[in-house]
Amino acid sequence: MSLNSIFQYFVPKDKKIFFPLFEQAANNVVAMSNCLVEAVNSASPVTREELYKQIDKLENRGDEITHQIYLELGKNFITPFDREDIHSLATAIDDVADNIQGAANRMLLYRIDDLNDHIKKLCELIQQASIDLEKAIKELKDLRNVRNIADSCIRINSVENQADYVFDRAVADLFLYETDAIRLIKYKEILSVLETATDRCEDAANVMESILVKNA
Repeated sequence: MSLNSIFQYFVPKDKKIFFPLFEQAANNVVAMSNCLVEAVNSASPVTREELYKQIDKLENRGDEITHQIYLELGKNFITPFDREDIHSLATAIDDVADNIQGAANRMLLYRIDDLNDHIKKLCELIQQASIDLEKAIKELKDLRNVRNIADSCIRINSVENQADYVFDRAVADLFLYETDAIRLIKYKEILSVLETATDRCEDAANVMESILVKNA
């Protein structure tokens, strides 16, 4: 029997402690990203505002899930994988949600109606990364489909690279063509928060890759 198998013997058989919470958090992020994509592609200001508010509610739900993970981490001596990795993964997922909400709030508060292709593309990339994040997290509960987790992490890293390119191109276009300084600042801030959301998805992927290595 391997050392990992011995440790797994002591892990609580009721895995309803952490894995469903992670799955709920990831599902919540996907729901937020879906709302974001729908909002930036909507021609109706009223619909956009409703979706932004829905994102805000979902982010609050995400905070509750993250807090519950932290509480369980403090109460349970035996955990399915390293405590540091549990904390880091929960934090990274929460940070994705925070940045999605941050972008939505800025678009609402800054009254941005002209949502250009760069913003729409970054929102789509966040959605793609969120979906792959959810897929990988669903496989964590038994670590049998390691290849599936690794493939999802690779796709998330690829999405983050694409987001870097879109962000750089978008900022370059702003400085080339935008003559209104206030408008430039608004758009650059929104673009930055959107790109950061993909960075946080990559952070979560990096944690999962670390978990795979430690449990190989």
